[in-house]
Amino acid sequence: MDCFNLKGKIALVTGASRGIGEAIAKLLAIHGAHIILASRKLEGLRRVEEEIIQAGGTAESLVCHAGEMDQIRGLFVKIENCHERLDILVNNAGTNPFFGDVLSADEKAWDKTCDVNLKGYFFMSQYAARFMQKTGGGAIVNVASVNGVRPAPLQGIYSITKAGIIAMTQSFAKELAPYRIRVNALLPGVTDTKFAAALTQNPDILKVVLPTIPMGRIAKPEEMAGAVLYLVSDAASYTTGICLTVDGGMLA
Repeated sequence: MDCFNLKGKIALVTGASRGIGEAIAKLLAIHGAHIILASRKLEGLRRVEEEIIQAGGTAESLVCHAGEMDQIRGLFVKIENCHERLDILVNNAGTNPFFGDVLSADEKAWDKTCDVNLKGYFFMSQYAARFMQKTGGGAIVNVASVNGVRPAPLQGIYSITKAGIIAMTQSFAKELAPYRIRVNALLPGVTDTKFAAALTQNPDILKVVLPTIPMGRIAKPEEMAGAVLYLVSDAASYTTGICLTVDGGMLA
């Protein structure tokens, strides 16, 4: 159990107001990390923060739009002023504003998706790694998707960004390894979140999706959190540059 002890660690989780991000934040807090919750809106973060504190953990909420560079810079200024370090970054904030064929996609949908899913992840990782480099190392986990390996119909732009996150993870892992900074990716399968409601709440889509999952069901957000706990903990001290797939066997 000592391998999973995060006491004294400062962890930033983006997109932490609900779904997978919320589940990750709560599990890391249970194992002792102080959690910095980040998302676009403060209201949802406050609820998660209160629930973590009520469970005996520590947390704080900071507003940050992961697609806005000024807000990313401001977030890390606050972290530096308050904590002077960052040990763990979980890039989880994501967007998928366009559901349709690639021939119908417009520039606005492309820009919004890439700003959050690619540019946001890149510069969040860059700022975090600069902290970690100064303090002796750390761990970064990028939440990608099985779509990054096997693009889903009508989710072309989203799938492209998730494939980019996989390549980004591997690039950062190679360059940051000498600084004892480990960088890995989580590839969730279909998960029951508000973000994925267009899929999980549509019976016609589920009829198509469920037969592709050997376990025969969609995942719960909490089922993603354990994989992230492993990747940020000392149990994964020799693990970097991997994509840990948690998909019920979909890609098998």
